[in-house]
Amino acid sequence: MISEPVELSTALATFEALWSPRIVSRVNDYDVRVAKVAGEHVWHRHDNTDEFFLVLSGQLSIALRLPGEQERTVVLPQGSVFVVPRGTDHKPFSADGAAILMFEPTGTLSVGDHHDPVPDHIDATTGHDLMSSVGRPPVRGQTPHLTKKKGASGQI
Repeated sequence: MISEPVELSTALATFEALWSPRIVSRVNDYDVRVAKVAGEHVWHRHDNTDEFFLVLSGQLSIALRLPGEQERTVVLPQGSVFVVPRGTDHKPFSADGAAILMFEPTGTLSVGDHHDPVPDHIDATTGHDLMSSVGRPPVRGQTPHLTKKKGASGQI
């Protein structure tokens, strides 16, 4: 199956929910997810996988609790990447809001394998398929809910 390009800023414009990742693509057995974030996530840990973060806009901070070490926070401005090693307790947060991209094995729960109580503003999910909500990949300059399929002649 040949996929279409996905414009990330347009994909992010298709939803408003915070801490509710959307799957924009798949690579082998991994999901490429985007999310809007603001405020605090929940302390959690992924036992069997690292967690990759790329900040698309805004600034994301991640508090880390490493075994045998002091708690520390990494600050990720726009364009930064960071990998939380498997087995590390962590809590992402953003005071002013951010848009992020995550790369995780398909089926990875957004609140990890172990977590503090999950507040109502956090969506404990394995990701929502962006395609099921917009019908086709978001492309720059198109409003996803207004796109039309091409007919046999290639005309819209």
